[in-house]
Amino acid sequence: MNVPQDELERAVREAFSRQAAMSRAPAHDPAHAAIRHANRIQRRRALAGMSLAAVVIVVVSAGAMHLGDDQPPTGSTVVIGEPDPVPDGSRTAVPPPTGPDTEAALAEVDLVLGETIATAQGRRVNVSGAGGVERAHRLADGRGWLAVGAPTLSGRMLWAVTPTGTAQVLLAGADEIVLDRQGQQVAWKQGTVLASSRIVNGELTGTVRAEAPTEAVPLRYVDNAVLVRLAPDRPGHVLWRVRPGPLDTGTDRASTHVFGPLLDGRLVGEVTTGTSQRPCLTLLDPAQGLVPAQPDCGPELRGDGLGAVSPDGRWLLANGRSGGQESALLVDLTQLGPSAEVRPAGPQMTGSVAWFTSDRAYYADITGGLVRVDVDRVRASRPAAPVALPGLLAGQRPVVVTGG
Repeated sequence: MNVPQDELERAVREAFSRQAAMSRAPAHDPAHAAIRHANRIQRRRALAGMSLAAVVIVVVSAGAMHLGDDQPPTGSTVVIGEPDPVPDGSRTAVPPPTGPDTEAALAEVDLVLGETIATAQGRRVNVSGAGGVERAHRLADGRGWLAVGAPTLSGRMLWAVTPTGTAQVLLAGADEIVLDRQGQQVAWKQGTVLASSRIVNGELTGTVRAEAPTEAVPLRYVDNAVLVRLAPDRPGHVLWRVRPGPLDTGTDRASTHVFGPLLDGRLVGEVTTGTSQRPCLTLLDPAQGLVPAQPDCGPELRGDGLGAVSPDGRWLLANGRSGGQESALLVDLTQLGPSAEVRPAGPQMTGSVAWFTSDRAYYADITGGLVRVDVDRVRASRPAAPVALPGLLAGQRPVVVTGG
């Protein structure tokens, strides 16, 4: 091309000037194409990050909504209600025993021996995934057990144990846990939160919470209400009717111990009477705020409150003092007055009492032995029969399983 050098240079300068003045770079500009490509990549990454964050928020929100009914407003109690398989850490799978799992039955009731449940049918079920069991309840129809752990620095735990030995945590971090007689309801206390839930298909549902004094402790279910001791160092109980809101502490400031109900709904308990504040055994009316339901006051047990009423309401087996010695006492409740029949039944008990029938019961004594109480034998002034527990390790105490 026959173009002078100065005209060529001027044409190039004008082209660069026009290109610099344009708001958008031409499509064939390599530099701008690279910048556009980089911007598209950055936008795609930002959108992907926002989408992932949105998914996480939705999942967490859904989980919070699912568990919202089961989380206490204060404290550190954890309620777990998951009937389906859950990740490791929420459920502990305990393998069934490896060897023969049937041996000679040790008693007519189930026993927890360390990390094993010895059933009344002679089966041995390994429950090593639910360590430190303090109380246990057998569910009806062979559906397994509910086990309450001993208190630890992190609180008590509640496990559901299947007949094959799979232990699932239902509750953790509670100060106290109590079950109803059918194993269908659980009440617990943590801090100032008093709560009750139904147990349905291995999960807790329908949780109701109340605000209670810090020192208040749930003791047992009475029908669908929860008996609460207002303080461990002074008399007074109240029935919580499982309603939300502040706990109505009632007017009872006389009852010291409550052992259980009769068939007509009245409760067997001890109250302090007169200026001497001597505790004596009597019947309490739950419909009238736990006031004594009869004018007469029965015998003085002077025990620690451990004990249980027989299924037919005829007998009370509880700790007390007789002849200057502490022991388990058998009390006839048919004529509960000053002349009521009271007989020593065996060594002092610890833990729960399991009535196998209306005239036979089992409990663990303070030395770690198992005691069988036969009413006719005790009334004949013969001592309760100890039950041999072969293979029980030194320092290991049996836990008598209730219910079933």
